[in-house]
Amino acid sequence: MAGIRRPFFALVDSLVIDYSCRLKGGDMKKLLLGMCLAFMVLLAAGAGVIYSGVVSVAADEPHGSWVHGILETARERSIESHASDIAAPPLDDEAMKVAGAGNYASMCASCHLAPGMQETELSKWLYPSPPNFVSSDMHGEPEERFWVIKHGIKASGMPAWGKSMQDEYIWQMVAFMQELPDMSAARYTALVAASDGHQHGGGETAQSPSSHHDDDTRQPHHAREADGPADLQDSHEPEGSHEPKENHEPKDSGRAEDHPHSSHDAEHQH
Repeated sequence: MAGIRRPFFALVDSLVIDYSCRLKGGDMKKLLLGMCLAFMVLLAAGAGVIYSGVVSVAADEPHGSWVHGILETARERSIESHASDIAAPPLDDEAMKVAGAGNYASMCASCHLAPGMQETELSKWLYPSPPNFVSSDMHGEPEERFWVIKHGIKASGMPAWGKSMQDEYIWQMVAFMQELPDMSAARYTALVAASDGHQHGGGETAQSPSSHHDDDTRQPHHAREADGPADLQDSHEPEGSHEPKENHEPKDSGRAEDHPHSSHDAEHQH
């Protein structure tokens, strides 16, 4: 195939060069002017389509296959290129996996799931869909995962965790993720329980309702769903409910103890 392509491209090059040489000065100007006009028409047409609003940005309307293919290729090539100069440290240390488990449970599981965990609204309805790291959706090298966690991916819902996490903690998450595809639910729960939870040297925000890690229980979200309503009941008591209740028993103005002379007067009446 390569032997056929070389003569073909050589022939095309020779024809283009020959045609260019035959063109006179005026003809060359006309050609260039025509090319510029064609480019401007295409540019104006593209701008009109974009400005008209006919292009849907709805997340429930997936890209066409060719658009998806272009974006997928651009993303993979960009990650591969930017991560090429990164050198990963040893990732088989158990302490790194334990530390990474706590942060993964708090910051990643709601989208990328965890062993024994059901799909969430985020994992199902984000577009592009976040990869399920428990299945076979984890691709790339550790260095590429580090780069993605640190810098995020534009227009995908993937945050740049490097804004609040130092490299040390990101590598801990990468070490933990190495084992995820083959990890059992019991192993996951044990690692999360042994960790310090959502802790990466500063910048941590308060736990959100979608968090999958609790500092007291350190259990996966699916194991703690039943605890939520009780906690909410305690935290939503009406204002002032802890104040002592007043005794609103109506006073009997005609009781004997309120009128000590009433019984004595009654005796004299008889």
